[in-house]
Amino acid sequence: MQWLLLQQEQPDDCVIATGVQYTVRDFVEAAACLHVMNLARETYAGCTEPMLSHINVGTGIDCSIRELAETMAEVVGFQGKIVFDAGKPDGTPCKLLDVSRLRQLGWEATTSLRDGLERTYRQKNFRPF
Repeated sequence: MQWLLLQQEQPDDCVIATGVQYTVRDFVEAAACLHVMNLARETYAGCTEPMLSHINVGTGIDCSIRELAETMAEVVGFQGKIVFDAGKPDGTPCKLLDVSRLRQLGWEATTSLRDGLERTYRQKNFRPF
């Protein structure tokens, strides 16, 4: 559903989101992931023990699929109806990351979900595939 809203110049008056609307996810932009990988390579890897070296990259802020769909609709100017198809699988109900190790390194996500979606949508020639 997300890519459908971003790709259409004039979205239809209805889009279907798969799964239930209350499933929770943690979204972070790809550029932030690259920054964290560099930070971890430079500082984190040298002060950890084997099997304790993993860190979660995320915002630590939960976002329901409903909130994501509504925010995307606002960003692209979609005024139609969003229908949630609970008959489709949606996986784990909550995928909120523990980002405490990342915060100990002094890093926090600086781009909000809305800002990231707006920047992505406004990119010239945006095509996700």
